[in-house]
Amino acid sequence: MGRARRARKIAQTAAFGGGVGAAGIGALGLAGYGLLRIEALMARRIVGQPFDGAPDDEGTYGFGHGDPIRFVVLGDSTGAGMGAEHARQTIGATIANGVAAFSGRPVELTNVAAIGAESLHLDAQVDRALERVPHPDVAVILIGANDVTHRIERSLAVRHLEMAVRRLRDAGAEVVVGTCPDLGAVQPLPQPLRYLARRWSRDLAAAQTVAVVEAGGRAVSVGDLLGEAFSTEPHVMFSQDQFHPSPAGYARVAAALLPTVSAALDLFGERSTPTQPSTWRGEGVGPVAVAASRAVANPGTEVAPTEVAGQARGVHGRWAMIRRRLRPTVAVPQADPVRGDEEPRSEADAVADGTELPLAGTGTAAGLAPDDTPRDGDAMAASR
Repeated sequence: MGRARRARKIAQTAAFGGGVGAAGIGALGLAGYGLLRIEALMARRIVGQPFDGAPDDEGTYGFGHGDPIRFVVLGDSTGAGMGAEHARQTIGATIANGVAAFSGRPVELTNVAAIGAESLHLDAQVDRALERVPHPDVAVILIGANDVTHRIERSLAVRHLEMAVRRLRDAGAEVVVGTCPDLGAVQPLPQPLRYLARRWSRDLAAAQTVAVVEAGGRAVSVGDLLGEAFSTEPHVMFSQDQFHPSPAGYARVAAALLPTVSAALDLFGERSTPTQPSTWRGEGVGPVAVAASRAVANPGTEVAPTEVAGQARGVHGRWAMIRRRLRPTVAVPQADPVRGDEEPRSEADAVADGTELPLAGTGTAAGLAPDDTPRDGDAMAASR
């Protein structure tokens, strides 16, 4: 079964209140879970636990006129900032500073994330958040890693996440969810634990994306955003415990979330002047399960609800739009007028002069039919 189908099945089971028998243990079975438990015990001997807690990052960030933007962070130790050395190095603080700079308004940050939290704890976190901030403007949720390491039933975890998103949306908040990170990118984890962790975390992230979009939120794939950097500079991107991000790692994750948070708050005017998805950057429109599968494989990808011809749903489910707001540098061939050969240019240069970037896997497979009309079912290439 492909990841898109697994994500759809897990999310559907969550919506109908199913349990382990429907979408839980899955193909790897009880033996896989037993192996994960043994390997996890081994990993804990490798991965240190030098932190007593996380810095308190609550407060007001930025200056400006107008009412403060009310910003709430929920989730696990990543949302709490475990591994950060200073309050202003957390994901919440970094995003708050960015939003304040873009909006010209102060941002009031309330953080109810907790170290060790699972998706099942989100209900209580939403209670605390709405008790303190009855009508937040935006909420960021970072959750999923502990659901994998604690072997929480995926459909149960997804159901609690979806309920949290719906409650926050009902309170008037825009909701952005950083989905489960790819735990297979954590080098201290031995094999076959890394393989199992990668499969489970990616399947959970895809199912989370489906549920979040169905609930009216936006999902951003964290994936193995730190994976390549970890292998080359582990002392820079990860903290002393070799598991939680360092301040530099948190800045990298915040950089992936900030553009989506800003767009959700309409700081760039997208609601009044919407932009079409860019096929050369791998953006497009398609069924949410397929969009979720593609996002998992591309860290920093945003998946948000959209409509096609005025309809929110198609034959294959809810319509969703993929955005690649985190833009890496891409080498683009350009003929040198003097030498006559090709020199690489940055993506920024290409965007400036309108050059189309022929990236692999884009075009029709990225989400648009040849006539730029989304087609249900084949609008996006299905994930393998």
